[in-house]
Amino acid sequence: MKEFLENKKEMSKKIQSVFVSECRPTVDQELLESLPNLKVIGNSGVGVDHLNLKMISNFGVKVTNTPHAVADSTADIGMALMLASARRLVEGSQIAISPHTKYFAVDWLGVEVSRATLGIIGMGRIGYKVAQRARAFDMKILYHNRKQRRKEEEQAVGAHYCEKMEDLLQQSDFVMLVVNLTPETHKMIGKKELGLMKPTATLINIGRGALIDQDALVEALQNNIIRAAALDVTYPEPLPRDHPLLKLNNIIITPHIGTATVQAVQMMAEEAIANMLAVLNGQPIPSEVFPK
Repeated sequence: MKEFLENKKEMSKKIQSVFVSECRPTVDQELLESLPNLKVIGNSGVGVDHLNLKMISNFGVKVTNTPHAVADSTADIGMALMLASARRLVEGSQIAISPHTKYFAVDWLGVEVSRATLGIIGMGRIGYKVAQRARAFDMKILYHNRKQRRKEEEQAVGAHYCEKMEDLLQQSDFVMLVVNLTPETHKMIGKKELGLMKPTATLINIGRGALIDQDALVEALQNNIIRAAALDVTYPEPLPRDHPLLKLNNIIITPHIGTATVQAVQMMAEEAIANMLAVLNGQPIPSEVFPK
């Protein structure tokens, strides 16, 4: 990118593809106008809320993402957050290493994950991988999705479809958000939705921060409307250091590490490159993203 900016005039006609990783480089109108022969933007990762798909499409440029590469690592972080929150792992670790700890309290308790009810909001590739993992814990699995999965897919993981998200929220011990951020899903979990959840329930977010109304979440956690939350994503990222979510002890926040494994980063790059080469060679595109 630095080289391009230094030799814009010379290089602009040569560039046919742009690889976007961690939302960089920023794809704006100015960049698109400066690349007359651009054919494809290969995004490393699934979420494309940082890309203006309609504007890019108007330039005749295709957008691709990497859903295959990220599915396992993101499902793993979902399970890790659920287990860590249920068993109060972060809090427990702090007690164990604190210089002030003289004894371990016998009434310091977490909750069971085994045989609990997990509600998955968004049963795409990642949501389904979460369900496969949760089945090993004998969890009862509910899911809410735009469309119902095939019967054999449901049976394979023992999942039950909830047409209304409200039904899932009322029944679940753990609610996991695994949906993309769109205008429809923006702040899909707010005061009303949190109020429908069990007071013993935990909210887990491995999608995007803005799926949750964070002010409503602060209120719900402070007033024990729900038991706890575990977030791999927030808005903004990182949160301001004085944000009230950072002061609560019934929350775990990780720094958007759903795909942060050595293997996933390599697979994302490989999948993005395969997509871009397919576009440039006029072949079928494995993972094209279309503007809504």
